[in-house]
Amino acid sequence: MSDQQHEILSQLNDSQREAVTYCDGPSLVIAGAGSGKTRVLTYKIAYLLTTGLDPWNILALTFTNKAAREMKERVAQIVGDEQARRLYMGTFHSIFSRILRKEGQTLGYQPNFTIYDDSDSRSLIKLILKELGLDDKVYKPATVAGRISMAKNHLILPAQYANDQAACQRDREQRMPSIAKIYAAYQQKLSTANALDFDDIILKTVELLEQFEDVRTYYQRKFHYVMIDEYQDTNQLQYQLTALLAGGYENICVVGDDDQSIYKFRGATIENILSFEKQFKGARVIRLEQNYRSTQAILNAANAVISHNRGRK
Repeated sequence: MSDQQHEILSQLNDSQREAVTYCDGPSLVIAGAGSGKTRVLTYKIAYLLTTGLDPWNILALTFTNKAAREMKERVAQIVGDEQARRLYMGTFHSIFSRILRKEGQTLGYQPNFTIYDDSDSRSLIKLILKELGLDDKVYKPATVAGRISMAKNHLILPAQYANDQAACQRDREQRMPSIAKIYAAYQQKLSTANALDFDDIILKTVELLEQFEDVRTYYQRKFHYVMIDEYQDTNQLQYQLTALLAGGYENICVVGDDDQSIYKFRGATIENILSFEKQFKGARVIRLEQNYRSTQAILNAANAVISHNRGRK
């Protein structure tokens, strides 16, 4: 063990140390609030770099720019700015928009594509409603955008949606039988404008990796190690994407808390944590159970509430 590795590991408790040093296959780190999960992620990245791995061979994904910035700053404190700067570390959208700007022409997108935010998407839906002669009091743009987003997060494209009898029946029951038509028009207009919405950034990267073996192989070989923070907040689409990328070396480490999912309304599914060992054979599960943030009274109260949760690891 090198002096640098010894210095890194000396600052961790036993469970954290196990999570940091296990690098030979898939691992799931169950980490409650205050248990040091950010420390585990940053120290694991630093530890991997001490083993000789190049920073651009590590993909580290999280959900907010703030979390990504904090992680990169912490890694830089350990290994220096130069190596931290070269990591593929950021939010799902920042990392995969970067990849799409490089590879998107394969799917017909120019590198200068526009990314529509939620406001842009709703404005486009309003335009489509007007063109189709549909009442925006019935087809509320935010509701329609939510339907389209949920479809994309379940890998359902416009043609598939139109043939999905259950979805179309639900739309008819809710007096919105033209959702499929709106979805098709929406996607066509995005394509014509050389634009993607937030969901497309993930969806189109999945399409890219699934349809083009040479691109998939390149990124599977590039990313020797895939790490994901807040795994309980990933949805089906994000799981599909990370599983594709980890398919080369099968070195994937996800950190999450099955009691803290907050993005269910965006399609997040706790099933990604609960079924991790089935999805990634031979996965090691490591639990961080020492809390550094709360008093025992608070922990007792929280655990009493959490114990009633259904669907826990």
